[in-house]
Amino acid sequence: MNLPSVSIIITTKNEEKNIKNCLQSIKSQSYPQEKIEIIVVDNNSTDNTVELAKKFTNKILNKGPERSAQRNFGVERSSGKYILYLDTDMVLSEKVIEECVNKCLPRRKPTCPVASASAGWYGEAFLRGENEGCVALYIPERIVGNSFWVRVRDFERGFYNATVIDCVRFVRRDEFLKIDGFDESLTGPEDWDFDRRIKKIGKVDIIDGSLYHNEEEFNLKRYLKKKGYYSRSFTKYIKKWGKDDIIIRKQLGFWYRYLGVFLEKGKWKKLLRQPLLALGLYSLRFLVGIQYLIEGRRR
Repeated sequence: MNLPSVSIIITTKNEEKNIKNCLQSIKSQSYPQEKIEIIVVDNNSTDNTVELAKKFTNKILNKGPERSAQRNFGVERSSGKYILYLDTDMVLSEKVIEECVNKCLPRRKPTCPVASASAGWYGEAFLRGENEGCVALYIPERIVGNSFWVRVRDFERGFYNATVIDCVRFVRRDEFLKIDGFDESLTGPEDWDFDRRIKKIGKVDIIDGSLYHNEEEFNLKRYLKKKGYYSRSFTKYIKKWGKDDIIIRKQLGFWYRYLGVFLEKGKWKKLLRQPLLALGLYSLRFLVGIQYLIEGRRR
């Protein structure tokens, strides 16, 4: 069977502490390695990021100034049928690529028992003909680390999977190029913008497997500063889609960001089961909101 190839685009800048774990998780995927292309797009690192990456791939590029440009640059020079883009502090669980390809392959008739026995990698979903023909997929994200605030971040992130606060990570390359990839004029909401445009192309869904985002060195002050920096593109993002747009109102409005996304579809039960984390979650959201207001006044 002719399996489709997958290009993994990893954006880096001074990530010597994380790059090895990220690349090792790719090398440990259940999907055939000969069908995986690893492209590292560095942004003028001054540490050992590039040297460490060379141990895993010879496809190392250099591009800046922001991750949107890095991702687009990597995709343009990729050859896979599918694209998976990662940050360097992310690690994949073993079957992420396998599951993503299964969901994206076109629907097909179930194979006969003889064919099933020789199918090898394809997995049970493929053998049953349950592929869904998705153009893009969400991958559930877990935040890992030992501090209280990391536990809060992980708790919060679980509410966002496959909502308008999330963004797809696995995409058909032809569809990525059709919509011109990420908007390089945005830094922060470029993920939301891309997610909205890819949904207009075709079906999106979410897989069961997870990726793990390492925030072991989480620093609250640095986190809030980063959120403030990202908010500088909000005005441009709002102008692009319109201030009365229903998705904009969810992503940036009070009611959905502080209530709706945490209450919908029975998720409110999670808040009751973890009151301490729920208190931390709302404390963090409050601080982020204050940071947005400060940045807004500066502009």
